[in-house]
Amino acid sequence: MIESKDLTNKMPLSKAQWLCVIALVVIALNLRPALAAIGPLLQSIQLDLGLNYAMASLLTTLPVLAMGLFSFVGFQLAKPLGLERSIAAALSLLAAATAARFWAPSGGFLITTALLAGIAIALIQTLMPAIIKQRFGLRAPLVMGFYVTAIMGGAALAATSAPMLASTLSWRDSLGHWVWLALFATLLCLLWVRPQRVTQPNHAQPTLATQRFWRSSRAWQLAVFFALGTSCYVSVLAWLAPYAQELGYSAKQAGLLLGFLTLCEVVAGIAFPWWASRRHDKRPVIAVLCALQLIGFSALALIPETGLLLWVAMVGLGIGGIFPLSMIITMDHIDNPLQAGRLTAFVQGIGYLIAAVAPFAAGYMRDALESFTAAWLALAATSIVALILAARFSVQSYRQHFPAPSVEATTRTH
Repeated sequence: MIESKDLTNKMPLSKAQWLCVIALVVIALNLRPALAAIGPLLQSIQLDLGLNYAMASLLTTLPVLAMGLFSFVGFQLAKPLGLERSIAAALSLLAAATAARFWAPSGGFLITTALLAGIAIALIQTLMPAIIKQRFGLRAPLVMGFYVTAIMGGAALAATSAPMLASTLSWRDSLGHWVWLALFATLLCLLWVRPQRVTQPNHAQPTLATQRFWRSSRAWQLAVFFALGTSCYVSVLAWLAPYAQELGYSAKQAGLLLGFLTLCEVVAGIAFPWWASRRHDKRPVIAVLCALQLIGFSALALIPETGLLLWVAMVGLGIGGIFPLSMIITMDHIDNPLQAGRLTAFVQGIGYLIAAVAPFAAGYMRDALESFTAAWLALAATSIVALILAARFSVQSYRQHFPAPSVEATTRTH
């Protein structure tokens, strides 16, 4: 049986699968510009619309909150159209919300577009892991690595290009022009990610069909672990550029700094999952990532001027590796694609709900203390908590929490 799995894992992807991978990557590029483009333009937005830091934080907090809430209902909402067409519909909503930013007349209107974008992103992120595991089987971790790396790549593109576009156009145009990428992704989704019938016998996994993740201690541990990493990610996405501008950087330089951070995330999103795939136990990889975050955030808070690029790189590498690993470990807990997708949806739902508090809390602390120091130290502390929590994720514990069916039944579903 192990030999059979190894052979399956070495089989090359078909042309249809590669086209699907390309479409998934383009879709993933759309999942962060709505958030990442805000930070470098925040000062211009605040001056134009009169937003303080707490109100401006809603441009990040509300989308992340929507990602959490709609993760719980994503599969129910997808039933009428199916997974693939539901993703295309969500991309259309994302395109509409992005296009509306061309005309944003007020802070409330702009915040509403952020909320709508968050709903669309939530539906896509909820359904995508199930599609990946369903279509790629044992190659799912590899494709998940492409997908997650593309998410962070989209953030890098948005962070670096937003201030450049704003310097020749306006901040509204800089935010709105991402509609073209969303429309392109919708087209590719309709052409190359076509609905696929997958046989899933009712007898294959009877225990998992009725699994209640709300009552599973491991599901909650995975959700909190995801929340800690995501809290770091969304907080840096929202506040690194404004922090750099407070240190004396221009808007364009702050955008490039955020782009450098997301580039480090992209590198980590490729390198650390590859390293983890070569290890049976992934906890040492997580320990390295937590250490990078701890050092990076602590240095940002206490000694930023001694090596800002180095500290930002460490934070980016830590965040960029934690995010895909949290997804991969979650999916590894269950073999059945649909149930693995539902577990991932639960983890993302709880995780994003918790993480939604982080950028708002950081913005509130900045308003109250007139400094980001406390916020960076709080994020450094989350790295310690994540390290302690990850110590529980031994490979042997996967089946203790989510017992597998017979090997023969599992093989037939693939």
